[in-house]
Amino acid sequence: MDTLLALKPILTTLILPACSGLLAVFAMLMWAWRHSARAQMRVPIALAGVTTLALWLLSCQAVAIWLSVHLLPQVSPINADDLKRQHVQAIVVLGGGVENKAIEYSGPTLSPDAMSRLLYGVHLSRSTQLPMAYTGGVGWAGKDGQTSEAQVAAIALTRLGAPALRWQETQSRDTRENALLTAALLKNDGITHIALVTHAWHMPRSVRQFEATGLQVTPAPMGYIRSDVSPLLQWLPSGKGLRDSGWILREWLGLLLT
Repeated sequence: MDTLLALKPILTTLILPACSGLLAVFAMLMWAWRHSARAQMRVPIALAGVTTLALWLLSCQAVAIWLSVHLLPQVSPINADDLKRQHVQAIVVLGGGVENKAIEYSGPTLSPDAMSRLLYGVHLSRSTQLPMAYTGGVGWAGKDGQTSEAQVAAIALTRLGAPALRWQETQSRDTRENALLTAALLKNDGITHIALVTHAWHMPRSVRQFEATGLQVTPAPMGYIRSDVSPLLQWLPSGKGLRDSGWILREWLGLLLT
């Protein structure tokens, strides 16, 4: 019985759409290959097979981890003592998305990724007694009249009974504007050295944008691409694996183009 229960994570992963769907596509491609009488027809079948294999690999957590290590500059974690020693003046949390109609809250709330950034920023702020800023307006894909992300972050802190934000940057629509508008806000109060909080995979491009404004930036990364599951499960496709690979490829392209 224990042996069967130990197989539960593997069997569950195999049944879920990311894995079972790709396996079904592989099976249909094999059938089409074997029953194709014309050599010309095998070329698109082979290309479809290669595409499916690439999608399988990009959906594996093991591949996402490999991509994060080899495509993006690596950023080391930091602690409160490091921030004090480097004379950081403020904590800046970079926005990560909003859920505008969270039924359970009868209003907007931060996305899980944005909440993770905010909570880490609160941890650093409490550990160092440094004031905290949150930068995030309404993204390019957002709707008119939507509550800005920084305002939603302030609401989240109130719900948690955490200290209020010292600064709210509410007009930005992307990382470049996060940096420009936040720098202007902070420099008005004499802040020139910040600790920047965002996911580790997002940090290299974010630091580049914030440093371009003249701020001195100490990276405070969180949310590294990693996995605690067994090696076998890391090579089975999952929605999380595909999401992580997509994040890394987007950031890699962003670094190349900026």
